[in-house]
Amino acid sequence: MSRTSVQLYSVRDAFAADPGDTLRRLAAIGFAHVEPYGVLENADVLRTALPEHGLTAPTAHAQLIGADQHAVFAAAAECGIEVVIDPYVDAERWQDPADIAATASALNAAARVAAEHGVRVGYHNHWWELASRIDGRSAFEVLADQLDPEVVLEVDTYWATVGGEDAPALLRRLGGRVHAIHVKDGGLAQDASGQVPAGQGSVPVADVLAAAPDALRVVEFDAYDGDLFVGLAESHAFLAEVEA
Repeated sequence: MSRTSVQLYSVRDAFAADPGDTLRRLAAIGFAHVEPYGVLENADVLRTALPEHGLTAPTAHAQLIGADQHAVFAAAAECGIEVVIDPYVDAERWQDPADIAATASALNAAARVAAEHGVRVGYHNHWWELASRIDGRSAFEVLADQLDPEVVLEVDTYWATVGGEDAPALLRRLGGRVHAIHVKDGGLAQDASGQVPAGQGSVPVADVLAAAPDALRVVEFDAYDGDLFVGLAESHAFLAEVEA
């Protein structure tokens, strides 16, 4: 079974204009899975278009803290989404241990709601969770220590590297807590400029993959100067070659 997915945010403009054709093109590249964003907003499309194009969505992004969680998780379950991942908590909330504890508590509470719908909860990092240090450890790992076992992690290995972390070492420390990884590459700019297909930039992608052998691989571009579908195809081909 393929472990390679693609975050639909990469092709957000194409998806907004023609979701069905976008999913068709991703399936033609060879992706078996996609990672949607905005579960509630896109549920009607995903419910029908995913099976139509032979795709599944094992993970998805949706804001959970402060949201109508029952609605989000119900929509996710209807679309066959297994893990809903909160993609963003503001940078200023990662400087104080009390704020980190509050985020952990909120995610743990969300996981209890998710369980009522047969869904799980995860959290996805940016660069600031790794750049912020609490007693010599990253704020991201401080968070992980306080999450219930039911809450999983999606490690964005590009942003972890931007934050100054050794991404493969981070993955090895977190071990089985890592359910999925974001695979992307580039020059490590904080504004996401200069991103390139996997294997063509400064992220040690092959080492990242080896450090998380069981994690779902989710290819993503936050931004890309070229043809996004060509870039995604190049990333997909790189992963297929490395993990052949």
